[in-house]
Amino acid sequence: MRYVIVGAGAIGGTVGGLLHQAGNDVVLVARGAHLDALRRDGLTLDRPSGTTTLRVPVAGTLAEAGLRDGDDPDLLVVATKLQDAEPVLDQARELAPGVGVLCAQNGVAGERMARARFETVVAMVVILMADHLEPGVVAAYMEPHPGVLDVGGYPEGDPAAATLAGRVAADLVAAGFSAQARADIMRWKYRKLLSNLGNAAEAACGSDDPALADLSGAARVEGVRALAVAGIDVATDEEDRARRNGRVAAGTIAGRTRGGGSSWQSLRRGTGSIEASYLNGEIIALGERHGVATPVNSLLLRVAEEMAAAREQPGGRSAADLLAAART
Repeated sequence: MRYVIVGAGAIGGTVGGLLHQAGNDVVLVARGAHLDALRRDGLTLDRPSGTTTLRVPVAGTLAEAGLRDGDDPDLLVVATKLQDAEPVLDQARELAPGVGVLCAQNGVAGERMARARFETVVAMVVILMADHLEPGVVAAYMEPHPGVLDVGGYPEGDPAAATLAGRVAADLVAAGFSAQARADIMRWKYRKLLSNLGNAAEAACGSDDPALADLSGAARVEGVRALAVAGIDVATDEEDRARRNGRVAAGTIAGRTRGGGSSWQSLRRGTGSIEASYLNGEIIALGERHGVATPVNSLLLRVAEEMAAAREQPGGRSAADLLAAART
């Protein structure tokens, strides 16, 4: 099985690089200066254990990668931000409608997008601390495993997707990740969604803001309430701690200081977009549907999108001020 990974940044680069290093057939799909650097110099993967340069095959488009279905179909791994996913899925549908799709993204909307276009969809919970801030270079900070990447078929009970998830989990384990195939994967994706509600707060205020935990916590309280009222089953904090315990912890890489998570990195790179509408926005939509107030998430979404559109650098807002504004 060939892994065609679209979005060769922090997540896609780490996963693709280590799958390639373990002997799997992998092609990365990238663009711009990152594509040029990958072609010229290979993928530089920095980890606490050292730096490796990996000559992973790379393409500029899915067509150039030769995405294929048929008797030996590729697995399309979508590791873009969710706001960039639908054009990728549409292109893949035109080229190879019989491929399987793996959603390696935060949020819970990617699986819905993929299932609307493809028969076999696998969901992935991504617990992987990494950044991609310069062309050709990805830094992955976690140890002893580079990440916890559990997978499962979507929707629950689809036998073909469950079988594919088992194959993927085995390949990920062989590549050094901690990975399990789970029948109840969406419980775990909703749990990860709750933790990602603070991404917009970190991006807006910076990781060193003394009131960041209060602001992120308030967003999470709204999320817990909205999911409960909607009747959505969510893995517990205790389950999550047990899954991570002894498998992943933040390590250090010589000469590097990690600035922040995925939304922080979007502002840092000045991409002009941010994923908050698929994280905080998911909770806002549930709140509107079920009569749950979500003022903190609503404010975070607005501020994050304003900063992204204006190409503001991260950390320019005060968490205490945003929390006070949301509460009034």
